Amino acid sequence: MGTPYSKARWIAPASFVFDFAAQQYGMLSSPNMKDVHDANLSFFSPQPYFIALFFFPQQIAQLAWLWKLWRRNGSERDIEEMVDYVPVYALGNVCIGTWMFFWNSSHLRTANIFVILNTTFAGIGVLDLLHNTSAAYFPGDLNPSGAVRALTGVGFGIAGALSDWIFGGCLVYDLVALAVGQGAVGEGGWARLLGAYAVGTGAVVGLGNWLRPRYIDDKEDYVRVQEEVEESV
Repeated sequence: MGTPYSKARWIAPASFVFDFAAQQYGMLSSPNMKDVHDANLSFFSPQPYFIALFFFPQQIAQLAWLWKLWRRNGSERDIEEMVDYVPVYALGNVCIGTWMFFWNSSHLRTANIFVILNTTFAGIGVLDLLHNTSAAYFPGDLNPSGAVRALTGVGFGIAGALSDWIFGGCLVYDLVALAVGQGAVGEGGWARLLGAYAVGTGAVVGLGNWLRPRYIDDKEDYVRVQEEVEESV
């Protein structure tokens, strides 16, 4: 049995409020989340303001989704899909909210457990995982090994090839955030390589979504980006 709608419409906003309150604590406490970031720089440390730039529109999108769920706007299928997603959404909010308390107390390895558990933020979750893991286990190491450099390129390339344009765009954003962050701490060569990975991943995502259907849930709704463009011309 899944979560009934009567409970889902309360669980989802409650988890959002918890996460939002935790984020405010993280930004306003001392040390704040950026202070901890700056004290534990590593080879996957992004430019922190890129996370903030992602965070704000994400909150707006979540509020719109919560409003739709609360008002039960949409078809029965839409509502059913939203209700089915609520447990995952709530788990993500609880994990990332709890992460904040451990991060701000500099218990980074414990905090990293909650990042791994978090399954909500599909795109930025990649950046969170790379950043937190490197900060927790390799603080002060700004020069990754050749294996790490190679695996980063291969991993993002494969992920980009398997992604729709939304997740793929997030992967490119993650790489840009990493490139800018590493450039700011003086790792120019690594930053340039990350920038090249961003360009390459963007090309893979763009080409893949041009040539093949973007979504695989409903085969009868398969549409290539190229076909949409041709239909609109």
